[in-house]
Amino acid sequence: MTQFVHVMQSWLASNANRIIFLLVVLIATAAIAYAASKALWRLLEHSQIPSATFFVNIVIGIIWIIGAMMVLEPVFGINPTTLSTALGVGGLAVSFGLKDTISNIVGGLGLMLGKVVQPGDLISIAGITGTVKDVTWRHTIVIDRAGEEMWIPNSLLNTSSLEKMTPAGEALTRIPFVVKGTADPAIVEQKILAKVSRVTNGLVLPERPTLVKFQGFDVTGIKGEIWVFAKQEVLPSTLQDLVTRTIAGEDFLAG
Repeated sequence: MTQFVHVMQSWLASNANRIIFLLVVLIATAAIAYAASKALWRLLEHSQIPSATFFVNIVIGIIWIIGAMMVLEPVFGINPTTLSTALGVGGLAVSFGLKDTISNIVGGLGLMLGKVVQPGDLISIAGITGTVKDVTWRHTIVIDRAGEEMWIPNSLLNTSSLEKMTPAGEALTRIPFVVKGTADPAIVEQKILAKVSRVTNGLVLPERPTLVKFQGFDVTGIKGEIWVFAKQEVLPSTLQDLVTRTIAGEDFLAG
């Protein structure tokens, strides 16, 4: 035990300068990274640049890389140039294993710099509709009307059709129906609007009245849709169920 303590004391004495330098650089890097992240968040909140975690993470990562490069040779005796050369060779192999991650990072950078998607946007992609909460280095976080978070890979947003929606477009809920071919569309519209407007009062956007749209014919009759615009806190499925129950059994319906 005494010998072990003696060896440790000798090692600490011979490497004291390196240890002190390492601690100083670590503390300084952590402090700079913290201050930079706070300053960047304030800057992004008062600028036209999309305020997202993605940019903050990039800056913090660069700061820590610089800090690591500073201690490589003085503390560990590793030449940064030699390490860069080795990483260049090994990085080719690693890149194949991380191609999805790299694709997501590059995709996220393109999305944010091009302002394709920003926090607060209403979007619809691959069957997912909701409000963009944030764009991270790998994913875009979208919150739907039910409050559930969906993490969409950034590469998917770059390769799939993306629809940016208006509040009214996102609120639109369609309920299809078919009426008899002999029915008068004007009378059908009046009856539907009277019933639906009564049961959906307080659940739909007041500035967007309910609409009835007739779209054509099929073998059973005249096809149409009821358009209702759900308030933010109302699920589309709730309105679909309510409206369907309201008009079910009406004599003008086909079938």
